[in-house]
Amino acid sequence: MKEKSYYPWVVVGLLWVVALLNYMDRQMLSTMKVSMMIDIQELETAENFGRLMAVFLWIYGLMSPVAGIIADRVNRKWLIVGSLAVWSGVTLSMGYSSNFQVLYVLRAIMGISEALYIPAALALIADYHEGRTRSLAIGIHMTGLYLGQAVGGFGATVAHEFSWQTAFHSFGLIGIAYSLVLVFFLREKKDRFASAPATKETSAVKSGGFSSITKSLGMLLGTISFWVILFYFAAPSFPGWATKNWLPTLFSESLGMDMAKAGPLATITIAASSFIGVISGGILADRWIGFNVRGRIYTGAIGLSLMIPALLLLGMGQGFAGIIGGGVLFGIGFGMFDANNMPILCQFVSPRHRAAGYGLMNLTGVFAGAFVTELLGKSTDSGNLGRDMAMLAIPVAAAVILQLLVLKPTTANKEND
Repeated sequence: MKEKSYYPWVVVGLLWVVALLNYMDRQMLSTMKVSMMIDIQELETAENFGRLMAVFLWIYGLMSPVAGIIADRVNRKWLIVGSLAVWSGVTLSMGYSSNFQVLYVLRAIMGISEALYIPAALALIADYHEGRTRSLAIGIHMTGLYLGQAVGGFGATVAHEFSWQTAFHSFGLIGIAYSLVLVFFLREKKDRFASAPATKETSAVKSGGFSSITKSLGMLLGTISFWVILFYFAAPSFPGWATKNWLPTLFSESLGMDMAKAGPLATITIAASSFIGVISGGILADRWIGFNVRGRIYTGAIGLSLMIPALLLLGMGQGFAGIIGGGVLFGIGFGMFDANNMPILCQFVSPRHRAAGYGLMNLTGVFAGAFVTELLGKSTDSGNLGRDMAMLAIPVAAAVILQLLVLKPTTANKEND
């Protein structure tokens, strides 16, 4: 099939649905505890439910660098198709199990299969959008993740109206069916290694040798710029995961609101404002990069800078307008940051190492989320959730300063070297 000029946007559209399914399938479980514990007695304890949620997070984080290394060495189309098919099959299988240990194993397998998706997908989109559409393309893809997180909440609705088994069966079958759609319409970028010089290292990358893996990791971890990018990615992940896991509680405590109202309000506030931020941040960065090679870095810095007063308002603000305003400001800032992570990486890392680079970034982000989730749990018990939420502005401010001082790219798109 001859590649059309519009096909790069077809890729974004195809993968947007996969991104939605990625977050939807992982999020469903968190909303269906009440329905599931009727059939699975172990879920009556918060400790066991926490174990079931945590195993996904740890496996997903540990697998992310491995997933990136794999994506740099295989056909990304088939990696994405296989990843979607496996985690959708796991989702379907969870609907047939009433055994806690089986669910635990299935949740771990989901962590492995879902980790394989993001590095491959973002690297594929970045390869198709080499010019002044990269940030917008990545940003549009990210909106699928946001919507998937919100739609995952409807698992509880399906479970209430029908059963939790029906929820898993329905969403699992949808994913399996969509993997077949990708088989016919998704394509790997033609000649993805064509721009690389015919060196011994390039040949090793294509063959997936162990030496190429160590060289790839050495290249990434041997540069100061990549370490700064890792910190730039991890710092906002602290408040990013904090808002996912603790913002409903903060809204409930600060606004004196019942959790049934605080939960949807927190989710909708962050999701809607992040959507605005990721699209506006993508458009701004793509235009800025046209006349300033640091345009994407400046756009990301603006996003992080907006998060600093947002966290202060969320943690220490008084009244409905101040706290909701903090939530809106945080979502816009996080969206602007989120749209430019992979595009910034592309300015420092060549195409054949980008998935591995993003995999390492994902690892730092997920582990930062695991750390802050536990920390804020203790803060909530001691009555200091708001104060400690505001304190998360400190690493974000440090990331802004470090980013602006160190990240000085010489090109908008680093080629293979």
